[in-house]
Amino acid sequence: MRINSNLPDHPTKEIPVHVDMPELDVAAAREIARDAVTETGAEAMLLSWHSKKTGEFYPRAECGGDDRPPWVVFAESRGANLIVDINDGDFRFYFLLL
Repeated sequence: MRINSNLPDHPTKEIPVHVDMPELDVAAAREIARDAVTETGAEAMLLSWHSKKTGEFYPRAECGGDDRPPWVVFAESRGANLIVDINDGDFRFYFLLL
């Protein structure tokens, strides 16, 4: 299944987080991202994520067809409006604020 997203740019809030954990993995980063969202007082649903450190991403879907990564297309096509960026892009988590 292919999901295409040709949506116009929409406002997206970004929360930068810096942690001093050289061995930070996806599971720990995900918890840090969820905690960062909780600290804002908002409720949010995690839509997708990417690890620059390992190249892993979720969901493993073929989306788009343009030059944007599939995890970005997937999240944007579902209304992602919050990104938690951990350690300058080592991990990026895309959320939909509820």
